[in-house]
Amino acid sequence: MKRIILTGGGTAGHVTPNIALLPRLKELGYDIHYIGSYDGIEKKLIEELHIPYYGISSGKLRRYFDVKNFTDPFKVLKGYGQAKKLMKTLKPDVVFSKGGFVSVPVVLAAKHRHIPVIIHESDMTPGLANRLALPSATKVCCNFPETISHLPEGKAVLTGSPIRQELLKGSKEAALKFCGFSEEKPVLLIIGGSLGAVAVNNAIRGILPDLLKDFQVIHLCGKGKLDTSLEGTKGYVQYEYIQDELADLFALADICVSRAGANAICELLALRKPALLIPLSANASRGDQILNADSFKRQGFCEVLKEEDLTPSLLLETIQKLYKNRQTYIQAMENSKQSDGISSVIKLINEASGLKE
Repeated sequence: MKRIILTGGGTAGHVTPNIALLPRLKELGYDIHYIGSYDGIEKKLIEELHIPYYGISSGKLRRYFDVKNFTDPFKVLKGYGQAKKLMKTLKPDVVFSKGGFVSVPVVLAAKHRHIPVIIHESDMTPGLANRLALPSATKVCCNFPETISHLPEGKAVLTGSPIRQELLKGSKEAALKFCGFSEEKPVLLIIGGSLGAVAVNNAIRGILPDLLKDFQVIHLCGKGKLDTSLEGTKGYVQYEYIQDELADLFALADICVSRAGANAICELLALRKPALLIPLSANASRGDQILNADSFKRQGFCEVLKEEDLTPSLLLETIQKLYKNRQTYIQAMENSKQSDGISSVIKLINEASGLKE
């Protein structure tokens, strides 16, 4: 039996690809362990799956002034010491890292013990945590062809992102019943992200009467973002957040409007869902969503509108164009090499661990 340590945390995006790998890793007989922070989102998500979990000290490396910049390096050093002890005790055959600052001491500790490390970088350009970890990596998985030029030569592999397989098994009929929709009109799914996207929510609601002439609309608007004045609107349903029925809603959707987080758009690619991407502005992020969206547009998978360009007429026109040309986007996605992330990543893990299928 081969033993693997998974690591990654800080946001759900640093955990869900690891979770997507679990069924296949279990099929192959891996003994799976997880290293994360003491109390990050990864702890709850992983412990619910009954995977042995080890919390270590974790600090954040910031590009801006913060008093914690003086104390967090000591937390990272402590985490490195804890990770080295875990490597010595668990003796893994391979480490797979999805990133986030908690993963840095784990990756460095694995290198110290000469344990092969596979890193996955979701965004177009590596974030700071992964940049620190790159020299210790055996291979680096990525989602975008353009990312390869930003990574050490010979290490980069275009794999796409591991996607939760349950998302591929939704029921259109169950979603029709859940939403109270008919089969008479196509369905537009708006994905605001787990926290919602105020600009996207407002823009969609601003053209809702026009949208409802042609579409039925499912709006995932984020916690606390429901508009009670729209309750009971025929052909429109809104939810703060959906978990169990998400696969069904995807199955029902003809086209989507979404932010451009790497995991979200990789799910749209795997599901072959034509999308209008509205990336988070550079003012509110490091600009990775803009780069992600532009790459997907170049590959013919989607349309893109910048948040600052959101006008009612342009938004409506772009959604109508997306639906009219939906088969063109679907064909481009079907020809992509990035839509089977699990198989590609597992192949690299097996090669690094010495497992022969």
